[in-house]
Amino acid sequence: MSEAFQIMLWPLVACLVLPGLLIYLGLHIIRRGIIFVDLALAQVAALGTCVAVLLHHDAHDWQTFAWSGAFTLFGAAIFTLTRTRDHKVPQEALIGIVYVVAAAAGLLLLSRSPEGNEELRKTLVGDVLLIRPLEIAVTLGVFALIGLAHFTFRRQFFALSHAPEDAATTELRVWWWDFLFYALFGVVVTIIVHLFGVLLTFSFLIIPAVCSNLLVRTLPLQLAVGWVIAVLASSAGMVASYQLDLPTGAAIVVALGQALLLVGAGLSLFRRRSHTPR
Repeated sequence: MSEAFQIMLWPLVACLVLPGLLIYLGLHIIRRGIIFVDLALAQVAALGTCVAVLLHHDAHDWQTFAWSGAFTLFGAAIFTLTRTRDHKVPQEALIGIVYVVAAAAGLLLLSRSPEGNEELRKTLVGDVLLIRPLEIAVTLGVFALIGLAHFTFRRQFFALSHAPEDAATTELRVWWWDFLFYALFGVVVTIIVHLFGVLLTFSFLIIPAVCSNLLVRTLPLQLAVGWVIAVLASSAGMVASYQLDLPTGAAIVVALGQALLLVGAGLSLFRRRSHTPR
């Protein structure tokens, strides 16, 4: 077994089996028109991790996950209460404020830690190469439960994502279902940020979903296309990071960005050709 295969095996497995739920949630986020909510929640989760680090907990201690989860649920409550049909202050503006404040607070907290710079780097780009089989198995189990919850309540969640105005006029308890959506989303973000970091978490949630939205229309096809793009970009990023000795998480983010550029360029070329007179 080659050294490269040994190093990349479990990170590659993680990028094969974990992005599926992230892509599904990303499709919901795009439909809701609040693209940066995942980035903000990821930063809020990272802020909880910063508090735990300041209290001298290890990154894999249960206390760290508890702090991160508590902060994320608080963020979910904020986003639920600020989602209204009154557009005087767009929710995206409030999401941006939460992100900026959480990022600044994290910087302030980590400035008190002797290893603050290293911890800040981990919260941003993660340590993909340190992912182990047990972490993948536990994460996959939690994701399966959350996926089951989404399947069970798919009518309510899709109503709020695709037609929130209609949902508000029905018997749906909008705030409750919105909070449940964000709470489940927050659990996903809390777990995945510890594995992938803030930037890669955001990229897996949004970029494959955007690509699949551009290419296909039905949900099953969007999930399939998004997963293929995530896997191919992850593999390319890992190969580049090994060959060029680059940070793996950042390399995967760039590879996902390049995939989006290729999809956009390909669609633009196809549309030009289809409109060219013969």
